[in-house]
Amino acid sequence: MHISSHLNSLARLGLCLALAANSRASSVPLDVLTLSQRVDRHYNALHTLQAEFVEKYRGNGVDRTESGTLQIKRPGRMRWEYQQPRAKLFITDGKTAWFYAPGDRQARSTPSRKLDDLRSPLAYLLGRAKLERVFEDLALAVDVRPEAPGNFVLQGKPRGLTGHLTRVLIEVTPEGRIDRIVAEGQDDSVTEYLFLESKEDVAIADERFRFVPPAGVEVVTGGLDQ
Repeated sequence: MHISSHLNSLARLGLCLALAANSRASSVPLDVLTLSQRVDRHYNALHTLQAEFVEKYRGNGVDRTESGTLQIKRPGRMRWEYQQPRAKLFITDGKTAWFYAPGDRQARSTPSRKLDDLRSPLAYLLGRAKLERVFEDLALAVDVRPEAPGNFVLQGKPRGLTGHLTRVLIEVTPEGRIDRIVAEGQDDSVTEYLFLESKEDVAIADERFRFVPPAGVEVVTGGLDQ
């Protein structure tokens, strides 16, 4: 064998070994601690987040799909503006949470600290929270296939909602971005949030998180069930 042929063979062998090593490394699943820390770093570095969302609910004879725009701003401010199939608003300024649908004669409110809602943990991911503190029993959901190839699925129970839910699935990218949340209720209902076209650290005015009930609208304090 000529020296050049021998070197070419060694080069091809080295390339094959390198590809095999990279393949093995990329196939090693990330552990829950590494993933949760990536989520923490990703969101705690942000000041604002904006995304289109699709919300699906199945249960109790209901099969409903809604969509709209989500805006979050630290600390603890959040605006879910539903656009389809009916306009409505879920908003909190970090102190008071509101739910209102245009045309309704009532607007419902509750202190944010008493908010019993799956959407509330998202607001606290920006700036100060750790995923392992927001969700109990956080683990990899090895029995669930992610919607997007390459993503990972975590499972846990949001603190404060353990009496209502059996499990919450959190689909995250390898970089730590949350793409999807699925909540499985104790009544066998399933609520899914899919986040699309995320924009990070865009300018969002504080006024977007303030709600003033329209004239003639009664304010009812209590739950924010839709």
